[in-house]
Amino acid sequence: MAVSAWLWAQGLLAAMVWVHAVGPSCNLQSRSISGSLFKEGDVIIGGLFPVHFVAPEPDHIFTHKVMGGHCQGADLRSYHWLLTMIFTVEEINRDPALLPNLTLGYLAADSCLAEGSTLSAALAMVTGQEEAVTGEQCTRAPSVPVIIGDARSAASIVLADTLGVFGIPLVSYLASCACLSDRTRFPTFLRTVPSDALQAKAIVRLLILMGWSWVGVVSGDDAYGISGMQLLLEELEHSSMCLEYLEVIPKSFAPSKIRHIVERIQSSRAKVVVTFAIAPDIEVLLSEVAKQNVTDKQWIATTVWSTSSRHVALSAGCLAGTLGFALRRVDIQGLDSYLTQFNPEMHLQYLLLQNVWEEVFGCRFGEETQTGPSVPQCTGLEKAKDQGEVYSDISYNVYKAVYAIAHSVQDILACQPGKGPFEDGECPDIKAIKPKQLLHYLKSVNFTTPVGELVYFDKNGNPSASYDILNWQLGANGKMEFVKVGQFDPTRGPERDFYLDLNKISPSALQVPVSVCSESCPPGTRKAVQKGKPVCCYDCVPYSTECNKCPERFWSSTDRTVCVPMQVEFLSFRDNMGIVLSVLSVAGATLTGTILAALFHHRDTPLVRANNSELSFLLLLSLTLCFLCALTFIGQPTRWSCMLRHTLFGISFVVCLACVLSKTVVVLVAFRATLPGSNVMRYFGPFQQRAGILFCTLVQLVVCVLWLVLAPPVPTESAGGELGARVVLLCAVGSVAGFYLVLGYIGLLAGVCFVMAFLARKLPDNFNEAKFITFSMLIFCAVWIAFVPAYVSSPGKYTVAVEVFAILASSYGLLLCIFAPKCYIILLRPEKNIKKNIMAK
Repeated sequence: MAVSAWLWAQGLLAAMVWVHAVGPSCNLQSRSISGSLFKEGDVIIGGLFPVHFVAPEPDHIFTHKVMGGHCQGADLRSYHWLLTMIFTVEEINRDPALLPNLTLGYLAADSCLAEGSTLSAALAMVTGQEEAVTGEQCTRAPSVPVIIGDARSAASIVLADTLGVFGIPLVSYLASCACLSDRTRFPTFLRTVPSDALQAKAIVRLLILMGWSWVGVVSGDDAYGISGMQLLLEELEHSSMCLEYLEVIPKSFAPSKIRHIVERIQSSRAKVVVTFAIAPDIEVLLSEVAKQNVTDKQWIATTVWSTSSRHVALSAGCLAGTLGFALRRVDIQGLDSYLTQFNPEMHLQYLLLQNVWEEVFGCRFGEETQTGPSVPQCTGLEKAKDQGEVYSDISYNVYKAVYAIAHSVQDILACQPGKGPFEDGECPDIKAIKPKQLLHYLKSVNFTTPVGELVYFDKNGNPSASYDILNWQLGANGKMEFVKVGQFDPTRGPERDFYLDLNKISPSALQVPVSVCSESCPPGTRKAVQKGKPVCCYDCVPYSTECNKCPERFWSSTDRTVCVPMQVEFLSFRDNMGIVLSVLSVAGATLTGTILAALFHHRDTPLVRANNSELSFLLLLSLTLCFLCALTFIGQPTRWSCMLRHTLFGISFVVCLACVLSKTVVVLVAFRATLPGSNVMRYFGPFQQRAGILFCTLVQLVVCVLWLVLAPPVPTESAGGELGARVVLLCAVGSVAGFYLVLGYIGLLAGVCFVMAFLARKLPDNFNEAKFITFSMLIFCAVWIAFVPAYVSSPGKYTVAVEVFAILASSYGLLLCIFAPKCYIILLRPEKNIKKNIMAK
C-alpha cells in the first residue's frame, strides 16, 4: 500500500497548483488533497493534520489528472491540532525574545488520514511546483525545509522513507511506532510523542498491579497496530500475564470480520481487552460493540483514542470505566479561547476551515441553495465546546514541535561565521535554510517551553516520556469525563515510576477486577497446568498424603499447606528494649567519667587522698568498662561479638571487684596497724595493692583465654517449639565449664569483698568507705542471685536482656553506693572536706 501511495503521489505531483485566495495569503489547491492554509514568513513550517478521516479515491491508472475531491468525516480533535500549530506560530512571532528579527510562516494541509493524500501533500510542500501563481503577495512557491507530521505511524514511515533521501526533517506529534526509532532507516525523523515501547511496558505494569493475568488483545492491521502488538506480547512473555486471544481489525472493515471479533470478545472469559489500533479502526470496532451491547469488559486504551470524545459518543455505556494512557496534559495559556473563538475572515478565506465548520455544526456559509434538504446558515455563534470536551494532550505535542523548530532556527541565527558546524565553519543561510542544516540543529535542540518543561531529543529522535493514566467516568450531568488516576514516568526511577490511586477509579472499573483463567487454589490443593493451555490455566488438585519437611528457617502454615519464612528475632538496637538498655549503658559510662573528672580535679583534697585516690581512679575506669560491655550484648550476634561479650564482662568486673577488695583490706589493716608495735602496713603499700589487683585479674584472664581457645562462644539460633514461627539468634556459651568459671570467680571475689567490708563497717572514721562498700556489695550480690532464675525462665531475646539488666544494675549499685557520698561532700559540702573532720574520731 505504501508503494502504490508513493507512485500515485508522484503521478499527481505535476497537478499541484497555487491559486490566489481572499486576503494577503495563498491557498494551496490540489486535485488530490482537500485544502491547505498558508501564511508568508521568513521560514515556512509545513504541517500535516488528519482533519478528515476519509480521503478521495485516487486514480491508479495515471492517464489523466484527477478531478478535485473532498475528504470526508471532519474530526474536531484533529482540527484543534491544526489550529494549535497556527496559534503557536503566532505566539512565537509576538515573542520579542525568540526570533525577534525573523517571522515564521506556515503551510498546513489536510492529510485525510491516508498514506496517498499525506505523501501527495508533503511533496507539494517541499517541491514548490505550481501551474499558476497570481496575486501581489503570491509571487513564489513557499520553500518548506521541515514538516510537522504526520499523525499516523504508517504515513510517517512513507514520508520518512521518501523525504529522508533529501534530508528533509519530519517532527511528528503522534506517530508512536517503535519502528520509527531506527536511525539507520529513518535518520531525519523526530517526534514529540514517546515510543510505543514505553507504552507497552506501562500497560503490563497496570495489568500486574490490578491483578489481571488473563487478557485479550485487539490490534490494527498497520504499522502502529502490528508493532504495538508485538511489543505488548514481548512484555507479556516476561511477566505472569497470559493471552487468551489476539484479533486483528482488517483495513477493509468487513462487517462479518468485525462481528466475529466482537463476538470473540463477548464470549471470552478474559474481562480485560487491550487495544493497539488507530482511531478509525477503533471507531468501527466500538460501533459494533455498542450494537451488540458488550458491557462487561474492561477496556485498556492507548494514547491514540484514550482522550477522544468521538469514541465516547459511539458507545459511552459500554466504555464507562475504561482505563487509558494519555500523553501529558498541559494548559497552554490562551489556547482554549483561541480554539473556541470564531474568526469569520479566516473561515471564509480557507475552504478547509469552512468545510470543517460546516461538517461539525451541520450548517453552511453563503446563500442557501433551493435544492436538497434545508441546511441552516452558519452564524459564527456555534461553540466548539458544545461538541464535547477536547483533551489537549496531543495539542501540547504540536506546541512543542513548533517551539523545537523555532529554537533550532534561533540556534542558526546565533551561529558565528567561521565557527559553524559545517565544512570550513560554514553557517546556514537563514534566507534559504537547507533541510539538512536545519536537521542538524533540530537533533541537538535543548530548551524550556513557556510552561516550564525541558524539551530535547535523544539519539533515536525520541523525547523524554511520561503518561497520565485516565479513567472514563460518567459525571453528574451524564457526560463522560476523563479523570486522571495515576501516572507512569520512567524518569523517577524504577521504584517510583508507576503511580495509581485506586480510590479515584470509578466503581465501573472495579466491578470487573477479576480477569484470570483460573481462580486461586484453596488451601490443601496445588496447581496442575491444563494440557495445551497457558500457565495461567490450571486445575486445583489435592496435595498428596505425604508431607515434606520445610527448609531451614521456614515454618509450616496453620493449615499445613505452605512453608512460610520464620521471623528472625534478636535484641536489636532498634527495639524499644534495646534502645532503653543502650541509653542506660551510655548514661552510666558518661556519669562514671564525670565522677572520675571531679575526683581528679579535687585529688589534693583530704577526702580523696584519705580514700586511696589511685584505687578510686582505677575503680572508676573499670566501672566505665562494665557499663560499656553491656553494648556488646545488643545487636545481631556474630562470631567476634559472642567471644567479646562474656570475656569483656568477666575481666572488667574482676578488675572492679579487685579494686573494691583492695580498698577494703587496706581499711582493715590500717586500723589494726595503729596498735603499739604493729608494722603490718609495710605489706599493704601501693606496690602490694597493684600486685594484688594484677594477680586477681590474671586469674580471670587465663580462664578467659583457655575458654576462647578450647571452646569459644559462637552464634547460634533456636526455633520451633514454644517459640512458634520464630528463629531467635543467640550466642552459645561453647564451654559450659568456662562460662561457670568466669561467673564463679566473680561471685567468689564479690563474696570475699562483702565479708571484709562487713567486718570493717564499724571502724572509726567520719568517711569510712567500708560501710558504703558493704551496701554496694549487698546490692551486687542480690542482683546476681536474682539473675539466675530470671535468666533461666526468660524466652528468646529476653534472656539477653536480663543479663544486660543485671550488668547495668550491679554497676550502678557499685558506682552510686561508693562514690555518691564522696561527690556530695566534694561538690555540695566542701567545708567538710578538711583534715580536721576526717580525723575527728
